[in-house]
Amino acid sequence: ATFEEWRAELITQVAVAWVLSCVFVRFLEDNAIVAPPRISGALQGASHDAGLQRARDERETYFRAHPRETDRDYLLAVFDDLATLPGTKDVFGPHNPVSAYRNWLSGDAAQKLIEFFQKIDTDGTGEIIHDFTDPGWDTRFLGDLYQDLSEAARKKYALLQTPVFVEEFILERTLEPAITKYGLVTGQKTNDKGQMRNDLFKMIDPACGSGHFLLGAFARILKHWRAKEPGGSNRELVNRALASVHGVDLNPYAVAIARFRLLLAAMRECSIARLQDSPAFAFNLACGDSLLHGAPGDQQQVLGFHELAHAYQSEDLPELQRILKPGRYHAVVANPPYITVKDKALNQAYRERYPEVCHRQYSLAVPFMQRLFGLACQGGFVGQITANSFMKREFGKKLVEGYLPNIDLTHVIDTSGAYIPGHGTPTVILFGRQREPVTATVRAVMGIRGEPATPPDPSKGLVWSAIVRQIDLVGSQSGFVSVSDASRGYFERHPWSIGGGGAAELKAMLDQAAEKPLGDVV
Repeated sequence: ATFEEWRAELITQVAVAWVLSCVFVRFLEDNAIVAPPRISGALQGASHDAGLQRARDERETYFRAHPRETDRDYLLAVFDDLATLPGTKDVFGPHNPVSAYRNWLSGDAAQKLIEFFQKIDTDGTGEIIHDFTDPGWDTRFLGDLYQDLSEAARKKYALLQTPVFVEEFILERTLEPAITKYGLVTGQKTNDKGQMRNDLFKMIDPACGSGHFLLGAFARILKHWRAKEPGGSNRELVNRALASVHGVDLNPYAVAIARFRLLLAAMRECSIARLQDSPAFAFNLACGDSLLHGAPGDQQQVLGFHELAHAYQSEDLPELQRILKPGRYHAVVANPPYITVKDKALNQAYRERYPEVCHRQYSLAVPFMQRLFGLACQGGFVGQITANSFMKREFGKKLVEGYLPNIDLTHVIDTSGAYIPGHGTPTVILFGRQREPVTATVRAVMGIRGEPATPPDPSKGLVWSAIVRQIDLVGSQSGFVSVSDASRGYFERHPWSIGGGGAAELKAMLDQAAEKPLGDVV
Protein backbone atom coordinates (compact mmCIF):
# COMPACT_ATOMS: atom_id res chain seq x y z
CA ALA A 1 0.00 0.00 0.00
CA THR A 2 1.10 3.58 -0.60
CA PHE A 3 1.65 6.00 2.26
CA GLU A 4 -1.55 7.82 1.32
CA GLU A 5 -3.54 4.57 1.42
CA TRP A 6 -1.98 3.59 4.75
CA ARG A 7 -2.73 7.04 6.17
CA ALA A 8 -6.36 7.00 4.98
CA GLU A 9 -6.89 3.56 6.48
CA LEU A 10 -5.36 4.58 9.81
CA ILE A 11 -7.55 7.69 9.95
CA THR A 12 -10.62 5.54 9.32
CA GLN A 13 -9.64 3.02 11.99
CA VAL A 14 -9.06 5.62 14.66
CA ALA A 15 -12.21 7.57 13.77
CA VAL A 16 -14.26 4.39 13.96
CA ALA A 17 -12.64 3.49 17.29
CA TRP A 18 -13.78 6.80 18.80
CA VAL A 19 -17.34 6.37 17.53
CA LEU A 20 -17.54 2.73 18.61
CA SER A 21 -16.15 3.48 22.05
CA CYS A 22 -18.90 6.05 22.52
CA VAL A 23 -21.51 3.55 21.32
CA PHE A 24 -20.18 0.98 23.80
CA VAL A 25 -20.51 3.52 26.62
CA ARG A 26 -23.99 4.54 25.52
CA PHE A 27 -25.16 0.92 25.44
CA LEU A 28 -23.81 0.40 28.95
CA GLU A 29 -25.46 3.62 30.15
CA ASP A 30 -28.90 3.04 28.65
CA ASN A 31 -29.07 -0.48 30.05
CA ALA A 32 -27.91 0.61 33.53
CA ILE A 33 -24.83 -1.59 33.26
CA VAL A 34 -22.79 1.43 34.35
CA ALA A 35 -23.92 4.42 36.39
CA PRO A 36 -24.16 7.32 36.38
CA PRO A 37 -24.40 8.15 32.65
CA ARG A 38 -21.61 10.43 31.45
CA ILE A 39 -22.28 10.84 27.74
CA SER A 40 -26.08 10.80 27.47
CA GLY A 41 -29.29 9.21 28.68
CA ALA A 42 -33.07 9.30 28.42
CA LEU A 43 -34.72 12.72 28.56
CA GLN A 44 -38.05 11.60 29.95
CA GLY A 45 -39.01 8.85 32.36
CA ALA A 46 -35.48 8.34 33.68
CA SER A 47 -34.58 8.85 37.30
CA HIS A 48 -32.41 11.80 38.23
CA ASP A 49 -29.36 9.54 38.35
CA ALA A 50 -29.94 7.90 34.96
CA GLY A 51 -31.06 10.56 32.50
CA LEU A 52 -29.61 13.06 30.08
CA GLN A 53 -29.46 15.81 32.68
CA ARG A 54 -27.29 13.66 34.95
CA ALA A 55 -24.88 13.09 32.05
CA ARG A 56 -24.72 16.84 31.46
CA ASP A 57 -24.13 17.41 35.16
CA GLU A 58 -21.26 14.89 35.13
CA ARG A 59 -19.63 16.72 32.23
CA GLU A 60 -20.03 20.09 33.91
CA THR A 61 -18.54 18.75 37.13
CA TYR A 62 -15.54 17.43 35.20
CA PHE A 63 -14.81 20.81 33.60
CA ARG A 64 -15.09 22.61 36.92
CA ALA A 65 -12.27 20.39 38.15
CA HIS A 66 -10.36 20.55 34.82
CA PRO A 67 -11.09 23.98 33.31
CA ARG A 68 -8.23 23.81 30.76
CA GLU A 69 -9.23 20.49 29.26
CA THR A 70 -11.50 19.72 26.30
CA ASP A 71 -14.25 17.27 25.48
CA ARG A 72 -11.59 14.94 24.12
CA ASP A 73 -10.08 14.76 27.59
CA TYR A 74 -13.53 14.21 29.03
CA LEU A 75 -14.24 11.25 26.75
CA LEU A 76 -10.79 9.82 27.45
CA ALA A 77 -11.51 10.06 31.17
CA VAL A 78 -14.75 8.12 30.64
CA PHE A 79 -12.91 5.42 28.65
CA ASP A 80 -10.02 5.30 31.14
CA ASP A 81 -12.38 4.77 34.06
CA LEU A 82 -13.99 1.84 32.25
CA ALA A 83 -10.54 0.43 31.43
CA THR A 84 -9.87 0.11 35.17
CA LEU A 85 -12.78 -2.32 35.59
CA PRO A 86 -11.91 -6.02 35.16
CA GLY A 87 -14.75 -6.65 32.71
CA THR A 88 -13.88 -3.86 30.27
CA LYS A 89 -10.12 -3.52 30.62
CA ASP A 90 -9.63 -5.22 27.24
CA VAL A 91 -12.44 -3.29 25.54
CA PHE A 92 -11.23 0.16 26.59
CA GLY A 93 -7.60 -0.64 27.36
CA PRO A 94 -4.58 -1.28 25.11
CA HIS A 95 -6.60 -3.31 22.58
CA ASN A 96 -8.65 -0.21 21.73
CA PRO A 97 -7.04 1.95 18.96
CA VAL A 98 -8.07 5.06 20.90
CA SER A 99 -5.44 4.23 23.51
CA ALA A 100 -2.67 4.48 20.91
CA TYR A 101 -3.92 7.76 19.40
CA ARG A 102 -5.26 9.65 22.38
CA ASN A 103 -4.60 13.08 20.90
CA TRP A 104 -5.92 12.31 17.44
CA LEU A 105 -9.41 13.74 17.95
CA SER A 106 -9.70 17.49 18.39
CA GLY A 107 -11.60 18.97 21.29
CA ASP A 108 -14.16 20.50 18.93
CA ALA A 109 -14.73 17.15 17.19
CA ALA A 110 -15.19 15.46 20.56
CA GLN A 111 -17.78 18.08 21.46
CA LYS A 112 -19.66 17.35 18.22
CA LEU A 113 -19.53 13.64 19.06
CA ILE A 114 -21.08 14.21 22.48
CA GLU A 115 -23.72 16.51 20.99
CA PHE A 116 -24.58 13.80 18.46
CA PHE A 117 -25.33 11.30 21.22
CA GLN A 118 -27.34 13.89 23.15
CA LYS A 119 -29.46 14.95 20.17
CA ILE A 120 -33.19 15.13 20.85
CA ASP A 121 -36.01 14.33 18.42
CA THR A 122 -37.76 17.70 18.50
CA ASP A 123 -40.21 16.83 15.71
CA GLY A 124 -41.42 13.51 17.03
CA THR A 125 -41.19 11.89 20.43
CA GLY A 126 -39.24 14.64 22.14
CA GLU A 127 -36.94 11.88 23.39
CA ILE A 128 -33.27 11.21 22.84
CA ILE A 129 -32.75 10.04 19.24
CA HIS A 130 -30.08 7.41 19.82
CA ASP A 131 -31.57 5.16 22.49
CA PHE A 132 -29.72 1.86 23.05
CA THR A 133 -32.03 0.40 25.69
CA ASP A 134 -32.58 -3.33 25.15
CA PRO A 135 -33.89 -5.59 27.94
CA GLY A 136 -32.29 -8.61 26.25
CA TRP A 137 -28.91 -6.88 25.73
CA ASP A 138 -29.07 -7.77 22.03
CA THR A 139 -25.84 -6.51 20.46
CA ARG A 140 -26.31 -7.76 16.91
CA PHE A 141 -26.94 -4.16 15.80
CA LEU A 142 -23.23 -3.55 16.41
CA GLY A 143 -22.50 -5.83 13.48
CA ASP A 144 -24.65 -3.63 11.24
CA LEU A 145 -22.87 -0.57 12.58
CA TYR A 146 -19.42 -2.04 11.99
CA GLN A 147 -20.42 -3.00 8.46
CA ASP A 148 -21.83 0.41 7.54
CA LEU A 149 -19.58 2.94 9.30
CA SER A 150 -17.02 3.14 6.51
CA GLU A 151 -17.58 2.33 2.85
CA ALA A 152 -13.82 2.13 2.27
CA ALA A 153 -13.38 -0.32 5.14
CA ARG A 154 -16.38 -2.32 3.96
CA LYS A 155 -14.78 -2.81 0.55
CA LYS A 156 -11.25 -3.44 1.83
CA TYR A 157 -12.21 -5.96 4.51
CA ALA A 158 -15.22 -7.35 2.59
CA LEU A 159 -17.39 -6.65 5.62
CA LEU A 160 -20.47 -8.83 5.44
CA GLN A 161 -22.57 -10.12 8.29
CA THR A 162 -23.54 -13.76 8.52
CA PRO A 163 -27.33 -13.98 9.00
CA VAL A 164 -28.47 -15.85 12.10
CA PHE A 165 -30.16 -18.64 10.14
CA VAL A 166 -26.98 -19.33 8.15
CA GLU A 167 -24.84 -19.24 11.29
CA GLU A 168 -27.16 -21.68 13.07
CA PHE A 169 -27.24 -24.02 10.07
CA ILE A 170 -23.44 -24.17 9.87
CA LEU A 171 -22.93 -24.56 13.63
CA GLU A 172 -25.54 -27.31 13.75
CA ARG A 173 -23.50 -29.35 11.26
CA THR A 174 -20.01 -28.60 12.57
CA LEU A 175 -19.96 -27.66 16.24
CA GLU A 176 -22.66 -30.09 17.34
CA PRO A 177 -21.19 -33.24 15.73
CA ALA A 178 -17.74 -32.16 16.93
CA ILE A 179 -18.96 -32.00 20.53
CA THR A 180 -20.65 -35.38 20.09
CA LYS A 181 -17.42 -36.91 18.80
CA TYR A 182 -14.81 -35.24 21.00
CA GLY A 183 -16.80 -34.31 24.09
CA LEU A 184 -16.48 -31.14 26.15
CA VAL A 185 -13.59 -32.57 28.18
CA THR A 186 -12.99 -31.49 31.77
CA GLY A 187 -10.24 -28.94 31.30
CA GLN A 188 -11.01 -27.27 34.59
CA LYS A 189 -7.46 -26.35 35.57
CA THR A 190 -5.88 -23.17 34.27
CA ASN A 191 -2.35 -22.20 33.49
CA ASP A 192 -0.62 -19.10 34.82
CA LYS A 193 -2.27 -16.91 32.15
CA GLY A 194 -5.76 -17.91 33.16
CA GLN A 195 -6.35 -19.84 29.94
CA MET A 196 -7.82 -23.32 30.02
CA ARG A 197 -5.38 -26.14 29.36
CA ASN A 198 -5.23 -27.67 25.91
CA ASP A 199 -7.51 -30.59 26.75
CA LEU A 200 -10.65 -28.46 26.42
CA PHE A 201 -12.94 -28.58 23.38
CA LYS A 202 -12.00 -25.82 20.93
CA MET A 203 -13.67 -24.02 18.04
CA ILE A 204 -12.42 -21.12 15.94
CA ASP A 205 -13.65 -18.61 13.40
CA PRO A 206 -10.49 -17.19 11.75
CA ALA A 207 -12.51 -14.48 9.99
CA CYS A 208 -14.78 -13.72 12.93
CA GLY A 209 -15.89 -10.19 12.08
CA SER A 210 -18.12 -8.87 14.82
CA GLY A 211 -18.48 -12.31 16.34
CA HIS A 212 -21.73 -13.90 15.14
CA PHE A 213 -20.33 -17.43 14.97
CA LEU A 214 -18.52 -16.89 18.28
CA LEU A 215 -21.68 -15.79 20.10
CA GLY A 216 -23.61 -18.72 18.66
CA ALA A 217 -20.88 -21.20 19.57
CA PHE A 218 -20.58 -19.79 23.11
CA ALA A 219 -24.32 -20.23 23.72
CA ARG A 220 -24.31 -23.79 22.38
CA ILE A 221 -21.21 -24.91 24.30
CA LEU A 222 -22.55 -23.37 27.52
CA LYS A 223 -25.84 -25.23 27.03
CA HIS A 224 -23.91 -28.50 26.74
CA TRP A 225 -21.91 -27.75 29.91
CA ARG A 226 -25.09 -26.98 31.85
CA ALA A 227 -26.63 -30.24 30.70
CA LYS A 228 -23.47 -32.13 31.65
CA GLU A 229 -23.10 -30.50 35.09
CA PRO A 230 -26.53 -29.17 36.11
CA GLY A 231 -25.32 -28.44 39.62
CA GLY A 232 -22.05 -26.82 38.61
CA SER A 233 -20.97 -23.27 39.32
CA ASN A 234 -22.60 -21.10 36.68
CA ARG A 235 -19.63 -18.75 36.47
CA GLU A 236 -17.25 -21.68 36.11
CA LEU A 237 -19.33 -23.12 33.27
CA VAL A 238 -19.39 -19.73 31.53
CA ASN A 239 -15.61 -19.52 31.82
CA ARG A 240 -15.23 -22.98 30.31
CA ALA A 241 -17.51 -22.10 27.40
CA LEU A 242 -15.55 -18.89 26.76
CA ALA A 243 -12.29 -20.83 26.89
CA SER A 244 -13.52 -23.03 24.03
CA VAL A 245 -14.26 -20.10 21.71
CA HIS A 246 -11.54 -18.52 19.56
CA GLY A 247 -11.67 -15.78 16.95
CA VAL A 248 -9.32 -13.75 14.75
CA ASP A 249 -10.03 -10.91 12.35
CA LEU A 250 -7.90 -8.48 10.40
CA ASN A 251 -10.18 -5.58 11.25
CA PRO A 252 -9.39 -4.12 14.70
CA TYR A 253 -12.80 -2.66 15.35
CA ALA A 254 -14.50 -5.91 14.36
CA VAL A 255 -12.48 -7.61 17.09
CA ALA A 256 -13.40 -4.81 19.52
CA ILE A 257 -17.09 -5.43 18.84
CA ALA A 258 -16.70 -9.20 19.20
CA ARG A 259 -14.95 -8.71 22.55
CA PHE A 260 -17.69 -6.33 23.77
CA ARG A 261 -20.45 -8.68 22.64
CA LEU A 262 -18.88 -11.71 24.32
CA LEU A 263 -18.46 -9.70 27.52
CA LEU A 264 -22.15 -8.81 27.65
CA ALA A 265 -23.17 -12.37 26.76
CA ALA A 266 -20.99 -13.73 29.58
CA MET A 267 -22.33 -11.17 32.07
CA ARG A 268 -25.92 -11.96 31.17
CA GLU A 269 -25.36 -15.72 31.50
CA CYS A 270 -23.83 -15.09 34.93
CA SER A 271 -26.78 -12.85 35.92
CA ILE A 272 -24.41 -9.92 36.42
CA ALA A 273 -26.32 -6.68 35.89
CA ARG A 274 -23.62 -4.14 36.73
CA LEU A 275 -20.22 -3.85 35.13
CA GLN A 276 -18.55 -3.12 38.45
CA ASP A 277 -19.53 -6.63 39.56
CA SER A 278 -18.11 -8.35 36.48
CA PRO A 279 -14.92 -10.40 36.74
CA ALA A 280 -12.15 -10.26 34.15
CA PHE A 281 -13.46 -12.82 31.69
CA ALA A 282 -10.75 -14.31 29.46
CA PHE A 283 -11.42 -14.01 25.72
CA ASN A 284 -9.48 -15.86 23.03
CA LEU A 285 -9.62 -13.03 20.50
CA ALA A 286 -6.87 -11.43 18.45
CA CYS A 287 -6.56 -8.87 15.67
CA GLY A 288 -4.44 -10.05 12.76
CA ASP A 289 -4.20 -11.79 9.42
CA SER A 290 -5.23 -15.43 9.73
CA LEU A 291 -3.73 -16.20 6.33
CA LEU A 292 -0.23 -15.07 7.31
CA HIS A 293 0.42 -16.12 10.89
CA GLY A 294 1.11 -19.81 11.30
CA ALA A 295 0.33 -20.34 7.61
CA PRO A 296 1.42 -23.65 6.00
CA GLY A 297 3.87 -22.14 3.51
CA ASP A 298 5.70 -19.96 6.03
CA GLN A 299 9.01 -21.86 6.07
CA GLN A 300 10.69 -19.28 8.30
CA GLN A 301 8.00 -19.33 10.92
CA VAL A 302 10.25 -21.06 13.44
CA LEU A 303 12.63 -18.11 13.27
CA GLY A 304 9.81 -15.60 13.31
CA PHE A 305 11.10 -13.56 10.34
CA HIS A 306 7.89 -13.69 8.35
CA GLU A 307 5.79 -13.37 11.47
CA LEU A 308 7.46 -10.13 12.46
CA ALA A 309 7.46 -8.75 8.93
CA HIS A 310 3.69 -9.12 8.75
CA ALA A 311 2.78 -8.04 12.28
CA TYR A 312 0.87 -4.78 11.92
CA GLN A 313 0.62 -2.26 14.71
CA SER A 314 -2.96 -3.27 15.46
CA GLU A 315 -2.03 -6.94 15.74
CA ASP A 316 -1.34 -8.89 18.90
CA LEU A 317 1.45 -11.19 17.68
CA PRO A 318 1.80 -13.47 20.75
CA GLU A 319 -1.96 -14.07 20.84
CA LEU A 320 -2.03 -14.70 17.08
CA GLN A 321 0.76 -17.25 17.39
CA ARG A 322 -1.09 -19.00 20.21
CA ILE A 323 -4.53 -18.99 18.60
CA LEU A 324 -3.51 -19.79 15.02
CA LYS A 325 -1.58 -22.97 15.72
CA PRO A 326 -2.55 -25.48 13.02
CA GLY A 327 -4.29 -28.73 13.83
CA ARG A 328 -5.74 -27.88 17.23
CA TYR A 329 -9.45 -27.14 16.67
CA HIS A 330 -12.30 -29.61 16.82
CA ALA A 331 -14.64 -27.29 14.88
CA VAL A 332 -13.73 -24.54 12.40
CA VAL A 333 -16.35 -22.23 10.89
CA ALA A 334 -16.18 -19.08 8.80
CA ASN A 335 -17.78 -16.69 6.37
CA PRO A 336 -14.43 -15.67 4.83
CA PRO A 337 -13.93 -12.64 2.57
CA TYR A 338 -14.46 -13.28 -1.13
CA ILE A 339 -12.50 -10.36 -2.57
CA THR A 340 -9.35 -10.49 -4.69
CA VAL A 341 -6.18 -9.02 -3.18
CA LYS A 342 -5.24 -5.68 -4.77
CA ASP A 343 -2.01 -5.14 -2.82
CA LYS A 344 0.75 -6.79 -4.89
CA ALA A 345 3.04 -7.58 -1.96
CA LEU A 346 0.23 -9.12 0.06
CA ASN A 347 -1.01 -11.03 -2.96
CA GLN A 348 2.46 -12.52 -3.40
CA ALA A 349 2.76 -13.30 0.32
CA TYR A 350 -0.43 -15.35 0.14
CA ARG A 351 0.79 -17.14 -2.99
CA GLU A 352 4.01 -18.12 -1.21
CA ARG A 353 2.15 -19.50 1.78
CA TYR A 354 -0.59 -21.29 -0.17
CA PRO A 355 1.09 -22.49 -3.39
CA GLU A 356 -1.15 -25.57 -3.51
CA VAL A 357 -4.28 -23.51 -4.12
CA CYS A 358 -3.50 -19.90 -5.13
CA HIS A 359 -3.77 -19.72 -8.90
CA ARG A 360 -4.10 -16.83 -11.35
CA GLN A 361 -6.52 -14.09 -10.16
CA TYR A 362 -7.56 -16.00 -7.06
CA SER A 363 -10.08 -14.70 -4.54
CA LEU A 364 -9.46 -14.95 -0.80
CA ALA A 365 -12.02 -17.75 -0.68
CA VAL A 366 -9.28 -20.05 -2.04
CA PRO A 367 -6.48 -19.69 0.57
CA PHE A 368 -9.07 -19.43 3.34
CA MET A 369 -10.44 -22.84 2.37
CA GLN A 370 -7.04 -24.43 2.89
CA ARG A 371 -6.52 -22.42 6.08
CA LEU A 372 -9.80 -23.59 7.60
CA PHE A 373 -8.95 -27.25 7.13
CA GLY A 374 -5.38 -26.62 8.31
CA LEU A 375 -6.61 -25.23 11.63
CA ALA A 376 -8.75 -28.31 12.29
CA CYS A 377 -7.41 -31.26 14.25
CA GLN A 378 -7.31 -34.72 12.68
CA GLY A 379 -10.94 -35.54 11.97
CA GLY A 380 -12.06 -32.03 12.93
CA PHE A 381 -15.27 -30.59 11.46
CA VAL A 382 -15.14 -27.63 9.05
CA GLY A 383 -18.01 -25.53 7.70
CA GLN A 384 -18.15 -22.32 5.68
CA ILE A 385 -20.27 -20.20 3.41
CA THR A 386 -18.13 -18.84 0.61
CA ALA A 387 -18.25 -17.47 -2.92
CA ASN A 388 -18.95 -20.10 -5.56
CA SER A 389 -16.72 -18.44 -8.17
CA PHE A 390 -13.91 -20.97 -7.60
CA MET A 391 -16.18 -23.72 -8.94
CA LYS A 392 -16.15 -22.43 -12.52
CA ARG A 393 -13.47 -19.78 -12.90
CA GLU A 394 -9.95 -20.85 -13.79
CA PHE A 395 -8.41 -19.71 -10.48
CA GLY A 396 -10.25 -22.52 -8.70
CA LYS A 397 -8.64 -25.33 -10.71
CA LYS A 398 -5.70 -25.99 -8.34
CA LEU A 399 -7.99 -25.92 -5.32
CA VAL A 400 -10.50 -28.35 -6.82
CA GLU A 401 -8.09 -30.77 -8.50
CA GLY A 402 -5.02 -30.47 -6.27
CA TYR A 403 -6.24 -29.83 -2.71
CA LEU A 404 -9.85 -30.91 -2.19
CA PRO A 405 -9.21 -34.57 -3.19
CA ASN A 406 -6.99 -34.86 -0.09
CA ILE A 407 -9.62 -33.85 2.46
CA ASP A 408 -12.96 -35.38 3.35
CA LEU A 409 -15.42 -33.05 1.63
CA THR A 410 -18.83 -34.21 2.89
CA HIS A 411 -21.40 -31.65 1.67
CA VAL A 412 -21.64 -29.21 -1.24
CA ILE A 413 -24.75 -27.03 -0.93
CA ASP A 414 -25.70 -24.61 -3.68
CA THR A 415 -27.01 -21.50 -1.93
CA SER A 416 -26.74 -19.21 -4.95
CA GLY A 417 -30.51 -19.24 -5.42
CA ALA A 418 -31.32 -18.54 -1.76
CA TYR A 419 -31.96 -15.01 -0.56
CA ILE A 420 -29.20 -14.26 1.94
CA PRO A 421 -29.32 -10.58 2.99
CA GLY A 422 -26.28 -8.58 1.94
CA HIS A 423 -24.77 -11.42 -0.08
CA GLY A 424 -24.85 -10.16 -3.65
CA THR A 425 -22.16 -12.67 -4.58
CA PRO A 426 -23.47 -16.18 -5.40
CA THR A 427 -22.50 -18.52 -2.57
CA VAL A 428 -22.02 -22.16 -1.68
CA ILE A 429 -21.89 -23.85 1.74
CA LEU A 430 -19.23 -26.52 2.16
CA PHE A 431 -18.82 -29.03 4.98
CA GLY A 432 -15.93 -31.41 5.45
CA ARG A 433 -13.54 -33.04 7.86
CA GLN A 434 -9.78 -32.81 8.20
CA ARG A 435 -8.92 -36.33 7.11
CA GLU A 436 -8.57 -38.46 4.01
CA PRO A 437 -11.88 -39.12 2.22
CA VAL A 438 -13.71 -42.10 3.74
CA THR A 439 -16.65 -42.50 1.33
CA ALA A 440 -16.96 -42.54 -2.43
CA THR A 441 -19.72 -39.93 -2.45
CA VAL A 442 -20.37 -36.33 -1.44
CA ARG A 443 -23.81 -35.07 -0.38
CA ALA A 444 -24.81 -32.51 -3.01
CA VAL A 445 -27.71 -30.09 -2.67
CA MET A 446 -28.10 -28.74 -6.19
CA GLY A 447 -30.02 -25.65 -7.19
CA ILE A 448 -32.90 -25.80 -9.65
CA ARG A 449 -34.57 -22.41 -9.29
CA GLY A 450 -33.80 -19.22 -7.44
CA GLU A 451 -36.01 -17.32 -5.02
CA PRO A 452 -38.94 -15.94 -7.07
CA ALA A 453 -39.26 -12.82 -4.90
CA THR A 454 -37.55 -11.27 -1.89
CA PRO A 455 -39.02 -13.08 1.12
CA PRO A 456 -40.17 -10.95 4.08
CA ASP A 457 -38.31 -13.36 6.38
CA PRO A 458 -35.11 -14.60 4.68
CA SER A 459 -34.88 -17.57 7.06
CA LYS A 460 -38.21 -18.78 5.66
CA GLY A 461 -37.43 -18.14 2.00
CA LEU A 462 -38.58 -20.85 -0.38
CA VAL A 463 -35.08 -21.86 -1.50
CA TRP A 464 -33.53 -21.80 1.96
CA SER A 465 -36.46 -23.74 3.43
CA ALA A 466 -36.07 -26.35 0.70
CA ILE A 467 -32.36 -26.72 1.50
CA VAL A 468 -33.02 -27.20 5.23
CA ARG A 469 -35.92 -29.57 4.62
CA GLN A 470 -34.24 -31.74 1.99
CA ILE A 471 -30.54 -31.90 2.91
CA ASP A 472 -30.91 -35.22 4.73
CA LEU A 473 -33.33 -36.70 2.17
CA VAL A 474 -31.18 -38.29 -0.53
CA GLY A 475 -33.02 -38.46 -3.85
CA SER A 476 -35.49 -35.73 -2.93
CA GLN A 477 -36.40 -33.05 -5.43
CA SER A 478 -38.55 -29.95 -5.15
CA GLY A 479 -39.09 -26.98 -7.39
CA PHE A 480 -35.98 -25.37 -5.92
CA VAL A 481 -33.32 -27.99 -5.11
CA SER A 482 -32.51 -31.65 -5.60
CA VAL A 483 -30.37 -33.80 -3.30
CA SER A 484 -28.10 -36.68 -4.22
CA ASP A 485 -24.99 -38.49 -3.06
CA ALA A 486 -22.78 -37.62 -6.01
CA SER A 487 -19.58 -39.41 -6.96
CA ARG A 488 -16.60 -37.88 -5.16
CA GLY A 489 -14.71 -38.02 -8.43
CA TYR A 490 -17.10 -35.45 -9.86
CA PHE A 491 -15.92 -32.90 -7.27
CA GLU A 492 -12.28 -33.65 -8.01
CA ARG A 493 -12.55 -32.23 -11.52
CA HIS A 494 -12.81 -28.57 -12.44
CA PRO A 495 -15.19 -26.91 -13.21
CA TRP A 496 -18.14 -27.94 -11.06
CA SER A 497 -21.75 -27.72 -12.14
CA ILE A 498 -24.18 -28.07 -9.28
CA GLY A 499 -27.41 -27.34 -11.10
CA GLY A 500 -30.15 -29.65 -9.87
CA GLY A 501 -32.97 -31.43 -11.60
CA GLY A 502 -30.57 -33.60 -13.59
CA ALA A 503 -28.55 -30.73 -15.09
CA ALA A 504 -25.29 -31.83 -13.47
CA GLU A 505 -25.87 -35.45 -14.40
CA LEU A 506 -26.61 -34.49 -18.03
CA LYS A 507 -23.40 -32.48 -18.24
CA ALA A 508 -21.40 -35.41 -16.83
CA MET A 509 -22.92 -37.75 -19.41
CA LEU A 510 -22.11 -35.35 -22.26
CA ASP A 511 -18.53 -34.92 -21.04
CA GLN A 512 -18.06 -38.68 -20.81
CA ALA A 513 -19.46 -39.39 -24.27
CA ALA A 514 -17.86 -36.49 -26.15
CA GLU A 515 -14.33 -36.10 -27.48
CA LYS A 516 -14.00 -32.77 -25.66
CA PRO A 517 -15.47 -31.60 -22.35
CA LEU A 518 -18.56 -29.46 -22.77
CA GLY A 519 -16.76 -26.54 -21.12
CA ASP A 520 -14.20 -26.44 -23.94
CA VAL A 521 -16.78 -25.73 -26.63
CA VAL A 522 -19.26 -23.37 -24.96
